[in-house]
Amino acid sequence: MVTTTDDGEPLPIDIEPTDVAELEAAVGVLRALDYRQGGGFCRDAVRVVKTASLLLRWGRVPDALRARLYAVLADVHNLLGWTEFDIGHGEPARRRFGRALDLAAEAGNDNLVANIRYRLGRLYLHRHDVPGALAEFARGRTAARRSDSRRATAILVANEAWAFAMGRDERTALTRLAAAEAAFAEAGSWPRPRPWEAFFREADMAAMRGTVLTELAGAVAIHHSGPAITQLTDAAARYGADMARSRSLTLIMLAQNHALGGDFDEATRVGVAAIDLAATVGSVRPKDRLAPLERLLLEHPADPAVGTLLDRIARYRSQPLT
Repeated sequence: MVTTTDDGEPLPIDIEPTDVAELEAAVGVLRALDYRQGGGFCRDAVRVVKTASLLLRWGRVPDALRARLYAVLADVHNLLGWTEFDIGHGEPARRRFGRALDLAAEAGNDNLVANIRYRLGRLYLHRHDVPGALAEFARGRTAARRSDSRRATAILVANEAWAFAMGRDERTALTRLAAAEAAFAEAGSWPRPRPWEAFFREADMAAMRGTVLTELAGAVAIHHSGPAITQLTDAAARYGADMARSRSLTLIMLAQNHALGGDFDEATRVGVAAIDLAATVGSVRPKDRLAPLERLLLEHPADPAVGTLLDRIARYRSQPLT
């Protein structure tokens, strides 16, 4: 898009709406690829960063397009941060998210800020840093309210429920979960979702209920496990091929609940299915999220099904990312 003079110097060009639209479409494709196959498949996003950066540096960008171009650049840094997180690179992910926040602020895009804060919160949650996660989710809610997005606000509240459950605060976790459910009950009347919000549908709400209840079942009270199985089974059935990573993570938690209840045959059946699917996804998160299931299995080494699943977990963890 950027040409040069005879001396090799960059020659500014006029940036058109179609140039920005093409970059926005490219980010949309990469986001869909991430959902379907995991962050390990999204390294091409670097090329979008370079293109958008060149346009901002050398192009003549009309004022009406400048905010959109900054938002594209912020969004692709955001996606790259998620990619780094997904393949186990925590600190590079934090740096990418920090850059994305700066660019989103430059664009004046509070909805995108809410998304970046959500992703940062998920990074902390994966590390079991409950205070860090809650701080990011709270900042995200503030940005979501500024952007007047009830959907983004509800997504962040649902994730706060997960964080409180991880922190063993049963009452607050269930209160936040109920608030998110009440909000999503009105989702039919909400405006069309922004691109990053569109992933959160019925399957994701069921998965979030199951996730919160799974955390509480393991850390607070086992009676939450039965409802967790119901919700996770529903979520797994709803996820299609376009959400393979989410389905694999959901099945891992479902196997964990079966193991918690002592049904190791079902835990093995579901766990093997989860691992088979996770092996097709470019993400280390399923490997990490198998840890609670593995701990439960190690408490019952005499059960034949337990040995089968432990062996499958070990072999999967030894495999490099696809």
